[in-house]
Amino acid sequence: MNMTIRRELPADRKEVENITREAFWNLYVRGCSEHYIVHKMRNHDDFISALDYVAIVDNRIVGNIMYVKSSIMNEMDVIIDTISFGPVSVLPEYQRKGIGSALIRKSVNEAKDRAYKAVIIYGHPKNYCKHGFRSSKDYDISNIAGKYPYSLLVLPLVDWKFEGHKWKFVESEVYNCEENEVEEFDKQFVEKKKEYRYTQEEFGISVRAYIE
Repeated sequence: MNMTIRRELPADRKEVENITREAFWNLYVRGCSEHYIVHKMRNHDDFISALDYVAIVDNRIVGNIMYVKSSIMNEMDVIIDTISFGPVSVLPEYQRKGIGSALIRKSVNEAKDRAYKAVIIYGHPKNYCKHGFRSSKDYDISNIAGKYPYSLLVLPLVDWKFEGHKWKFVESEVYNCEENEVEEFDKQFVEKKKEYRYTQEEFGISVRAYIE
C-alpha cells in the first residue's frame, strides 16, 4: 500500500469530516459526535493547525489526525502547556493497516521538533501504549476531579522533570458539545442508522474505570 501524509488543506475539510463520521459511527455510542468536534476545532483558539495531517492512499484521503492545546496544573497553580490529539480517524475499510499509527508517529515527531512538552489524551491503552503512552497515574497527573481515569494517557516529549507535585489535566473545551448541536450538524450528511454495537459497552466500562 502506497501511503503519503500531508497537511490538511481547506479543500479537504468536508471530506475529513465525513471520514471521521464513518470511522466513529456507532463505535462508542449510537451515532457519533467526533465529526462535529473536528468541525469545531478548526475555528477554535486551541487548534494547532501545524499538526493537522491527512493520510492519502491512491489519491484518496483515508485518515486524519488533529491536535489542540491542553495543559496541566499543580497544587501551586503552576501551569505547563501540553497538547492533545483526537480524533484520529481512518476509514473502516483501511483500518488495521498501520495508517493511524503512521499519523501518530508523523505528528508526534513534528510536535517534538516544535518543542511541545507532552501529549495527553483520553484513549484506550491497547491502542496507544505501543506508541509510548503510559497511564497518567505514573506521572501523578489526574483529571480535574483529582481521579486517575484508566483512559487518561501521557506521552512525554522531553525528559520528565515535574516530579514532586500533583498535577491536574485541563482539557480543551472544544471537546464539549451539546447533543442538539451534533444532531443539527449531522443533517448535512447522508443519513445513517444509529445502532447498538458491543464496542459501546466496552467504551462505557473504560470511561468509568479509574486507577487507585
